[in-house]
Amino acid sequence: MSREDFTVTPWHVEGNIDYNKLIEQFGTERISEQILDRLEKITGDIHFMLKRGIFFSHRDLNKILDTHEQNNEFFVYTGRGPSGNTHIGHLIPWVLTKWIQDKFHTNVYFQLSDDEKFFANKDITLDMVSRFTYENIIDFIALGFKPHNTKIIINTKNIGNLYPTTCQIAKKINLSNIKAVFGFTNDTNIGMIFYTALQSAPCFIENKPVLIPLGIDQDPHFRITRDVAPKIGKIKPAIIHGMMMPSLMGVNNKMSTSKKNSVIYTTDSPSTVKNKINKYAFSGGQSDIKLHRKKGGDPKIDISYQYLRMFFEPNDSKLKRIHDDYTSGRLLTGELKSIAIEKINNFLEIHQQRRKEAVKYMKEYILQ
Repeated sequence: MSREDFTVTPWHVEGNIDYNKLIEQFGTERISEQILDRLEKITGDIHFMLKRGIFFSHRDLNKILDTHEQNNEFFVYTGRGPSGNTHIGHLIPWVLTKWIQDKFHTNVYFQLSDDEKFFANKDITLDMVSRFTYENIIDFIALGFKPHNTKIIINTKNIGNLYPTTCQIAKKINLSNIKAVFGFTNDTNIGMIFYTALQSAPCFIENKPVLIPLGIDQDPHFRITRDVAPKIGKIKPAIIHGMMMPSLMGVNNKMSTSKKNSVIYTTDSPSTVKNKINKYAFSGGQSDIKLHRKKGGDPKIDISYQYLRMFFEPNDSKLKRIHDDYTSGRLLTGELKSIAIEKINNFLEIHQQRRKEAVKYMKEYILQ
């Protein structure tokens, strides 16, 4: 598959994604050094995912910063389509959401689109989606969100809260527009056709500007939302786009719950993580030690390095040392994998303990 051959939709991601090309195709704006400097001036620091370009693109982020500097409030909205248990890639927008909440003291709304996953997958039942929803909520709470300014929306449970706004949005979206954006055909079930209106509703749950951290594959929904917002007298949602964590199999594949051996779940044991990294994590190293010592490895395609860069090694100087040692050949592939295994398992040990605590407090977070 060539660099140009990639697919990014809310339901299917494949190929070696060219994020620069996505910015052009989707009509978004790159997060500039000026925006990062502005964020750092406001917050006192900058999250490593922003600094490293893991979150790389936006719509109207400057307007959100304007809102804050004018002493006005905004809120944050993100979510998850619960089609399976949580893997480490799902955590990326949630962790940035938590950072934004802490720095700007915002309310956060977390939408579980259980209805969409039921519509989108012919092999999944509502009972299955309900179980995945429960597990995803636990992982979200375990990241440290507090119930006083965090509310969880479960579409099938909170439809009464969402439906009036959903109706206003749905009335302004025509079928030809939905088909053009998503490629729907006459075989597409009407639940999928209607769903964007429901996903848009939390954008207007408060009468304030909203910022939405998300993977860029979800942007098409909110392009429609932004078009509709002025038609119903609402503020266009601002968006910040993140890259998608690749699967263990290589950078050409998004981590997906449908491919069990390509995924590290938040509930994986230390031995499972070790086995998955050692057995399946694509290597950027050479074919033998002698050649690796001579030529070094390629961190751009090495999955263990990419996991450290995207999530598990927030310290820039430590990451640079790993990068330089690997490219020079001083650090072998097995040694790099060992570093990644240790970092991932250290994170998961703490996270899994917090998951146990989170179960006790779930009801406090659900929107009533």
